[in-house]
Amino acid sequence: MKLRTTARALCSALLAAHSASALELDLDDKQSIKDAARTAADGMMAFYPGNLTGGIPGLFGDPYYWWEAGAAFGALIDYWYYTGDSTYNDVTTEAMLFQVGEDDNYMPQNQSKSLGNDDQAFWGIAAMSAAEVAFPNPPKDKPQWLALAQAVFNSQAARWNTDACGGGLKWQIFSFNTGYTYRNSISNGCFFNLAARLGAYTHNETYLKWADRTWEWATNPDIGLIGEGYQVYDGTNDVKNCTGLNPVQWTYNTGVFLLGAATMWNQTTGPEQDLWETRTQALLDAAVKFFFTDGSTIMTEAACEPRGNCNVDQRSFKAYLSRWMAATTKAAPWTHDQIMPLLQSSAQAAATSCSGGDTGTTCGMRWTTGSWDGDTGVGEQMSALEVMQSNLIDDVDGPVSQGQGGISKGDPSAGTGGDDPGPSYEPVGTGDKAGAGILTALVVVGILGGAWWLVR
Repeated sequence: MKLRTTARALCSALLAAHSASALELDLDDKQSIKDAARTAADGMMAFYPGNLTGGIPGLFGDPYYWWEAGAAFGALIDYWYYTGDSTYNDVTTEAMLFQVGEDDNYMPQNQSKSLGNDDQAFWGIAAMSAAEVAFPNPPKDKPQWLALAQAVFNSQAARWNTDACGGGLKWQIFSFNTGYTYRNSISNGCFFNLAARLGAYTHNETYLKWADRTWEWATNPDIGLIGEGYQVYDGTNDVKNCTGLNPVQWTYNTGVFLLGAATMWNQTTGPEQDLWETRTQALLDAAVKFFFTDGSTIMTEAACEPRGNCNVDQRSFKAYLSRWMAATTKAAPWTHDQIMPLLQSSAQAAATSCSGGDTGTTCGMRWTTGSWDGDTGVGEQMSALEVMQSNLIDDVDGPVSQGQGGISKGDPSAGTGGDDPGPSYEPVGTGDKAGAGILTALVVVGILGGAWWLVR
């Protein structure tokens, strides 16, 4: 789906012609934002074969991994939340329920070859979002949104691994998958994010304790996934007891910890709340410094975008930083005035990039070019969708919770086979039951006391 750099050079004249018909977006006009979001959503779903004859609900197919489909349906839940347009509600519910897997915890057996903790978590986080925004409930005889999020959390808490590194989640769940020894930020960040939000929704302190435990592990100087300057690095290798880091920084890693930290601020009081305010602010400042570079107010994927070598996964990452920055303004309202100008500038730039293809509204990867860059795909559309619709955050209510507008039914023992009372157990070493994450930009390039990982 991606034009190579050499092809871009040959197509520059065509791209310039397309830029004249950029997607219209007036940030002072709410209907304009909704219309632009609808166009971006339509563009994303043009890649979706799941509702066609012979298609599998919930799957976008090659080259898109299963996790990105969960992220895309999470974006459509956001779309309904922001716009009130129910056009995609039925297809979203169908996809979310079709992919729950045999144990209703988003671990379908046919995805085991690439199934990691963050793959599973992106679907669980989408279900969590559905509960938080009171997305229409599934039929009563089907798994419910809150219970699905709890099932994902419970199955991952059971994989907390102390065989090395003092804890944390591995990247891959199954030992036969490449990357089993890697412990990455997105896996642990998703677990932290989900735990904090489940605590906020259910008012169950145990979830918040798990979030706190995960934060303490990730920020432990011996692990260092989150550095002293609150940079969120990609991951580390447990073969070397997590003594070395892959220092690459991705937007979604910072974003997933940012919303989790803001939610923890929202759920604490006194000195503990002050501590979470410091952490939230530091994460936000680190994001601004690294992903809005050289004083720019336009979001960039700094690790790959300037060189034009972002892979399929990475082309969707800005969607999640946009999503979680907007949600942070609800969880921690004091961040609003710093975040919103960045989302506004990025949305306007993204709309300008949506000027390609036969429609003249196909969205590109790079928002800083002033025109379509020739890239196209689910990730590009989703990123533009999320950053544009996030500019409606002031017009919607914040997340609901049990007893405070929540309509989703939970099950504290979901994902445990019914024999466990829920997330009250302590983390244990898991040996052959590890866990870890999505197929990001990382590939094995050598053996240094075990597998090591670098960016393509």
